[in-house]
Amino acid sequence: MKHIKYGLCVSCNQKVDLNQSNTCPKCKDKGILDVVYDYKYLKKTITKSFFTEHKTFNIWRYKDLISIKADEILNTLSVGWTPLMFANNLTKQLAVKSLHIKDEGMQPTGSLKDRASFVAVVKAYQLGKDTIACASTGNAATSLAGNAAKLGLKTVIFVPKRAPLGKTAQLLMYGAQLVRVDGDYKAAYNLSKQAIDKYHWYNRNAAVNPHMVEGKKTVAYEIIEQLDFEAPDWVVVSVGDGCTIAGLYKGFYDFYKLGLINNIPKLLGVQSEGCAPIYQSFHTNHDIKEADENTLADSIAVGIPRNPIKALEAVKKSKGTMVKVSDEAILKAMKTLGNYEGIFAEPASAAGYAGLKDAVQKNLINHHESIVFINTGNGLKDIDNALKSVPNKDVVKADLKALENYLEIKDEMNDS
Repeated sequence: MKHIKYGLCVSCNQKVDLNQSNTCPKCKDKGILDVVYDYKYLKKTITKSFFTEHKTFNIWRYKDLISIKADEILNTLSVGWTPLMFANNLTKQLAVKSLHIKDEGMQPTGSLKDRASFVAVVKAYQLGKDTIACASTGNAATSLAGNAAKLGLKTVIFVPKRAPLGKTAQLLMYGAQLVRVDGDYKAAYNLSKQAIDKYHWYNRNAAVNPHMVEGKKTVAYEIIEQLDFEAPDWVVVSVGDGCTIAGLYKGFYDFYKLGLINNIPKLLGVQSEGCAPIYQSFHTNHDIKEADENTLADSIAVGIPRNPIKALEAVKKSKGTMVKVSDEAILKAMKTLGNYEGIFAEPASAAGYAGLKDAVQKNLINHHESIVFINTGNGLKDIDNALKSVPNKDVVKADLKALENYLEIKDEMNDS
């Protein structure tokens, strides 16, 4: 692939041949690689007119900018090109210049993780692998299983026992070999690593596979295109392992180096108070310390993030910041997004909006600034927690008078 130079270890800066290894031989699993591109070579073809002329509106649109062989377009799920919607009601409520919502809940399997899994299955297919594996709290797993099924590949998925039923149902429907681990995400990850090493499956674990970030970064490309190449002041996203926010920065950096935007948006990373190791590291300048996974936002409940260096660098280099929010604030954010913008967000995604609201209230984000909030996953994946934010167990008799009484009571409750 002429557009790629090498992989660069984020720990020791050693250059690594990506055809030989996905991690640094010296640093092993701690040696996460960054895919380094030849921007001088890419500038010859990747201009604004390139995007005007190309009529493919899914992730294949960016095949020349990600780490796959681009000479063959496979019959994959149609990942990408999700809507970017102006949030007119919440723009007014927050009193900011503008707020757009990038709705990744519209992806084929319902989350932003489809972008990384697209790259995973294409890489595995091109390498002649027939089985892919990963550990996940849910979304990475379901996206991998769905995308792999489309290409006829097998999947082995390791999830912690707390994984929501909506996500495990997806896995089973997609034909995955589901391994529900008696433990937390750390336990699921460690078992997946041992199994991948033993059976030589293709490793989709995003934190140690540098190509996964290359898929996730395409959400940044789309944001810029959909805003007519005008970068927003801020982009807000929830943070778990750190791979998504790392991908965002990488995508904006690519477009900046190619001369397609004049500045990189500031990134606001949001974690749950019950599991905030990257937030703690950012604000204390200390190394990552293992945290409890005590939050209802399962998709960002990662006690030992595997990609903290890229995540922290993304926030710092973009001149952004990190905040943390309570589970109570997350549930309120779920209801707010649904009531005001028709967005059904899962808890981990709604955490991002809760963090955005907190940042505006604390003047971390100014009222004259433009913002994009990324809804990373669909709320249908976690119905149990969704119902906690909008409890309603009322039953009304099939009688008009009973209905009138019920509506009057409801109106009084809403006014109080």
